[in-house]
Amino acid sequence: MILLPELPFGNDALEPYISSGTLDFHYGKHHNAYVSNLNKLIDGTELSQETLESIIRITSGRADKIAVFNNAAQVWNHTFYWHSIKPAGGGIPYGPLAEKIDMDFGSYEIFAQKFKDTAVGQFGSGWAWLVEKDGKLDIIKTSNADTPIAIGVKPLLTVDVWEHAYYLDYQNRRPDYLDSFIKNLINWDFANANLIAKII
Repeated sequence: MILLPELPFGNDALEPYISSGTLDFHYGKHHNAYVSNLNKLIDGTELSQETLESIIRITSGRADKIAVFNNAAQVWNHTFYWHSIKPAGGGIPYGPLAEKIDMDFGSYEIFAQKFKDTAVGQFGSGWAWLVEKDGKLDIIKTSNADTPIAIGVKPLLTVDVWEHAYYLDYQNRRPDYLDSFIKNLINWDFANANLIAKII
């Protein structure tokens, strides 16, 4: 059985950039629904004994398991997103990731603009990710529930650009949401820990 993980911060801890109302819906309704749906889908099957990551890898690309994959990946993506943000976050990175960003993108400013452009440019629902591929940093986007761990790419941080992530606070102003995310919310501690980790 997959459990809904607790948020790493209080419901109002991200205000004014993400409101408690958004978290009530995003975490309490959407994330919770993915967990409930996944458990119903895997109940009584061999997948009920697997970890969330294993379920994602086993069902990725299988037409007969698309509902399981979508719900499992969304549970994982949302959990990763909650840890990608924190109160009083954002701003200039530090630690080993700061050096890698300068090396692989040229500067933090170039990275920040590319990350924003990628997230804003994701058509419809999806995610933008800072990832490490073949020892180099890259920025990618995925549609709907797709996730880097399904293709063996190490994610370092993500931003959710499904409308339920920002619409109550920003309406259709996705660029403003991205500005707030980059300047005020990124959890660089989490991203640095992921960079150092040896596993995906």
